Amino acid sequence: MEKLAKLLRLGKAEEARKEVKSLLEKGAKPTTIINYLSKELQKIGEEYERGEIFLTDLIAAGHVMDTITRELTPHIEKETEDTTLKATVVLGTVEGDIHDIGIRIVEAMLRAAGFKVVNIGKDKPPKEFVKAALEHKAQIIGVSALLTTTMPKQKEVIEELEKAGIRSKVRVIVGGAPVTEQWAKQIGADAYAENATQAVQKAKQLLKQLQQEQNST
Repeated sequence: MEKLAKLLRLGKAEEARKEVKSLLEKGAKPTTIINYLSKELQKIGEEYERGEIFLTDLIAAGHVMDTITRELTPHIEKETEDTTLKATVVLGTVEGDIHDIGIRIVEAMLRAAGFKVVNIGKDKPPKEFVKAALEHKAQIIGVSALLTTTMPKQKEVIEELEKAGIRSKVRVIVGGAPVTEQWAKQIGADAYAENATQAVQKAKQLLKQLQQEQNST
C-alpha cells in the first residue's frame, strides 16, 4: 500500500496500475485499496491548498487515481453486488468550475461503500444533474463547487429538481472548499459534506431517511 501511495504522489499511472493488479492477485480487497488511496489523495489535495505542492503534482495524482479507479471498479462492483445497499448517486461539479479531484475521491469511496455512482464530470449545468438523476433513477445527488463564484449553481440544481417535480424523491448533498453547513441550509440542500468520508456517511443517512419515508407512505 505504501508503494502504491508513493506511485500516486509521483504521478506514475502505469506503474500504479500494475501494482494494483499485483495487490489484487495477492488477495488484497479492492475496497481496502480504494479507501486507502482516497485518503492519500485527500491529503495531497490538502497539501496543495496549503501551498506545499504544485498544481501539476495535484493533477498528476488525480490522473493516477483515475487509472486506478478504472482498474478497480469492476472488482469493487463484484465485491459489493450482493450487499443490501442498492442505491444510485449522481455526482458532478457545477457549471463554471473545472475542478474534479474532490468528486473523484467521493466517487471512489461511495463505490467502496456499495453505491452505484454516476459521475457526470465537471463544468456541468444544473439541468445535467437533473437529467442524470431521472435517467439513472438516482436517490442522491452530490453537487461540488470549488469556487465561491460557482456556489450559486448548487442552488440552481435544487431549483431545477423542483421544476422537474422530483425534489421530494431525491436527496442533495453539497460540498467543496468554500461551501459550509450554513450555505447548505440556506439553499435547501439536505446535507453538507466536508470531505469524502463524511459524504459517504451523509449518503447512507439520507438513503435511510428516504427509504423510511417511502415505506411510511
